[in-house]
Amino acid sequence: MIIYLDTGSLVKLYVEETHATKVREWVEEAELVATCRVAFPETISALDRRFREGDFSKQDYELLIGGFAKDWQNFVVLDFDEIESGRLASRYGLRGFDAVHLSSAKIIRGDADLVLYFSCFDEKLNKAAVAEGLEVLLPD
Repeated sequence: MIIYLDTGSLVKLYVEETHATKVREWVEEAELVATCRVAFPETISALDRRFREGDFSKQDYELLIGGFAKDWQNFVVLDFDEIESGRLASRYGLRGFDAVHLSSAKIIRGDADLVLYFSCFDEKLNKAAVAEGLEVLLPD
């Protein structure tokens, strides 16, 4: 099983929040974990924002950033198609980086018979992913 994590799902690997345990279970079951290259700065930004909001100490923040940077080498890091991303943004009314993630997931799925599961917790993006033929993972 290949799982694609958008940034929101990726952050759940490092921060305790709703559905974090479920995302970690999915990742444990996966043969490959994929994400788009834009997820690196997005995740750093999300962790930095949480630190500035006082959700964790400086020491914990540094451990999280270091752990994420180390883990990054274990993910299948994908590019995206900017033209397809624009089409997806327009067709489904997606935010820019949501369209980028969907474009990226479609690249790894391609035309092959891969079993690819898409993990995201944004309802609009999930609906777009289903409409584009992706299998969306949802918590029970």
